[in-house]
Amino acid sequence: MDEIIKAEILTIGDEILYGQILDTNSQWISDVLDRAGIRITQKTTVGDNESDILRAFREAEDRADIVLITGGLGPTKDDLTKPLLARYFDCPMEPNPDALRQVSEFFQSKGLELTPVNELQATLPVCCEVVENKLGTAPGMWFHRDGKVFVSMPGVPHEMKKMMTDTVIPRLHEVFETAVIYHKLIKTIGIGESWLASKIQDWEDALPENIRLAYLPSLGQVKLRLTAFGTDRSVLEEQVAEQIEKLKPLAGNFIYGFNGDEIQEVIGRMLCDQCCTIATAESCTGGYLSHLITSVPGSSEYYVGSVIAYENTIKEALLGVQHQTLLDHGAVSEETALEMAAGIRKRTGAKIGVSTTGIAGPGGGTPEKPVGTVWIAYDDGKEAYARKLQLWKDRDVNIRATAVAVLNMIRIRLSKTIEVTE
Repeated sequence: MDEIIKAEILTIGDEILYGQILDTNSQWISDVLDRAGIRITQKTTVGDNESDILRAFREAEDRADIVLITGGLGPTKDDLTKPLLARYFDCPMEPNPDALRQVSEFFQSKGLELTPVNELQATLPVCCEVVENKLGTAPGMWFHRDGKVFVSMPGVPHEMKKMMTDTVIPRLHEVFETAVIYHKLIKTIGIGESWLASKIQDWEDALPENIRLAYLPSLGQVKLRLTAFGTDRSVLEEQVAEQIEKLKPLAGNFIYGFNGDEIQEVIGRMLCDQCCTIATAESCTGGYLSHLITSVPGSSEYYVGSVIAYENTIKEALLGVQHQTLLDHGAVSEETALEMAAGIRKRTGAKIGVSTTGIAGPGGGTPEKPVGTVWIAYDDGKEAYARKLQLWKDRDVNIRATAVAVLNMIRIRLSKTIEVTE
């Protein structure tokens, strides 16, 4: 595999460590560098402490070819990045004419007076090159030593992004011979991470040296990320496509999409293709299932409506659940779920009805039906099917996991090629 240029992101500021500010810069920089063929190997956040920052500089230089620093470039005493970079690279600080001109022009464009404190922004380590900040007063700094590059940028997101886009990325391409990094997400549903790993182990072991696999689990879903490294994107795309074809016989029933596909979008396309309409009867999910379905643009083509039937009286009055069913089996039962699905289908005229009923928590459970007990059901007038879920004690997690399970149930029922394995 070709040598990959490695980068580390270093974020400086107590406000990040304290959780007072969300570090969105690192995520954005990671995405930009990935598309540029530069691999992020570590992200580090350090507070406003001299020894910690200097140690972070040393460790980052040991690990990476490129060190990208954000934060700590303001004009006040707690902004330590600039003087510490001067110390680290063993060079004095002096007023930089280009930086002073840029800062002066910025203040003049705003109709503001350049104060002595702001004038200090133009005092920089003499061993750095100025990276123009077109949207602010803190110039960026570029250091190049022993084949390694340090770039220091403001922590203000829009200033940093402009600097990265206009100057830093093009310059890095000039300095380093970057590779191509190609990602492909394979989205699976209805199978746990360990079960999936067991099914595809031989395939994973046989992957080419330049293709790596990562498992990215979430509620009811596992994303498989294939990352290919090389010099020609079209070749990498062909390699990854070939590996996906080999994967399909092993995990095909569980694969529902790729990259940006969401399960609710896939369901929507299937409903449209089959000219089906659907309605939902929700108890424990409280409308979350309907929210997912209707979050898809164009869902009015196939989505009819919903009844959120929390109270048993609503289940009876609006969905036609039999009073005796509730007495004999309770609201959280296979029988009630099936009657809810059939009821919403009949009352709305939809071709398909689905339902949820359960104990989301954290209270309300019993020894026979503990928190996390959920029944979901599907009814299309020809077949009806219910499934019991035994989830967790977290209310939000249970609501979201139930909705995903229903969407997968719909996917399975609509597909003529998927074997029912639930």
